Amino acid sequence: MIRVTDQLGHEVFLAAGKAQRIISLVPSQTELLHALGLDNEVVGITKFCVHPQEWLRSKNRVGGTKDFKTEVIRTLKPDLILANKEENTKELILSLQNEHPVWTSDIQQLEDALQMIESVGILTGKELPATQLISECRKNFNDLRRPLYPKQRVLYLIWRKPWMCVGNDTFIHDMLQHCGFTNACQLNRYPELSLKQIVELAPEQLLLSSEPYPFKEEHMRELASILPDCRIRLVDGEYFSWYGSRLKDAPAYFASLIYGN
Repeated sequence: MIRVTDQLGHEVFLAAGKAQRIISLVPSQTELLHALGLDNEVVGITKFCVHPQEWLRSKNRVGGTKDFKTEVIRTLKPDLILANKEENTKELILSLQNEHPVWTSDIQQLEDALQMIESVGILTGKELPATQLISECRKNFNDLRRPLYPKQRVLYLIWRKPWMCVGNDTFIHDMLQHCGFTNACQLNRYPELSLKQIVELAPEQLLLSSEPYPFKEEHMRELASILPDCRIRLVDGEYFSWYGSRLKDAPAYFASLIYGN
């Protein structure tokens, strides 16, 4: 028997030992399962689980992250479901817990992500590769050189119409801090902003994420008209918001932003 408490304090029991039929409802955690060396054990993913691409083509899809199909999940007979507090709907997760073991993550900081990797390793019988991955992530983040000059005020946008940014209690906020930046927005979660408010926040850099809204160069030009002295950049949102195995390579990407042209 395996017993692991998830990040919401819910105890998950696997009576038969390591999971053999896994459904992931979280793209970051789906990619992690692949990185840990699992394949046949993963029987279901969401339509947003785009990494690895071959799984998007070959694995059963159970719907989206917030509108997954409980009946499809039931037919796949999972002995473990991986969920996330923010990405999945609370009511649907609670309903799944009545029928299946569900381990739910709650990721706000790097340490939360590393603890999640450790727990998934235990649940899936992949403790060794999980431990190795955690060590690589720690080393790479420790090796990331932060700027010596004063921290730049950065505003990170995730949506348009309405404009939305990341607040100070999010995982992306923690990644900005690891880069040596100061988040210009000190509100919680993902507040909506007017163009006037964006100007008033006076960011020195404006980062436009590739997800969930796919910002393009046309949006850079639109914002440059109101922020003529601000450096505006398109960034790969997966490195800032995916908290699984992609964390290993995130510091190298951050270094390219910090020290690149």
